[in-house]
Amino acid sequence: MKRIIGILFAIIVLVSCNSQKVYSDFDISYSKSGGYAPVYENLLIKGNNAHYSFEGQGKKYRQDFKVSDEDLKKLDQTLSQNNFRRIQEDHKKLYDNISTSINIKKGPNEGSKSDASLMTANYQTNWNNILEAFQQIINTNVKKQ
Repeated sequence: MKRIIGILFAIIVLVSCNSQKVYSDFDISYSKSGGYAPVYENLLIKGNNAHYSFEGQGKKYRQDFKVSDEDLKKLDQTLSQNNFRRIQEDHKKLYDNISTSINIKKGPNEGSKSDASLMTANYQTNWNNILEAFQQIINTNVKKQ
């Protein structure tokens, strides 16, 4: 009996760990969350495979799709042209704000930025250009119901 319980426990642990793999194994991550009526939006890209999820405003979406090499190249160019690695985060305290975080794990633009406390004024346009590039990928590939 103990052996059966042990085997079941091991299976449960393996299944639960494997289901979270999509959220930890990525090259590029875009996530947006927060606000008075919380919204959670995630785009995770590994190679050409992408996982998108959205929850908020009474809606819930999950979708896997392929990102074209051309879209990835455009994204990388946008990150480079807008000096992603040099963007400076402000350190003001904001509450109930929808914030966006971007994590790049490989390539020349490797780094992590978040506008949870906004961006310094001289980098705001650069940040907005980068956010727009991610939004274009979402808009062209995600079929919302």
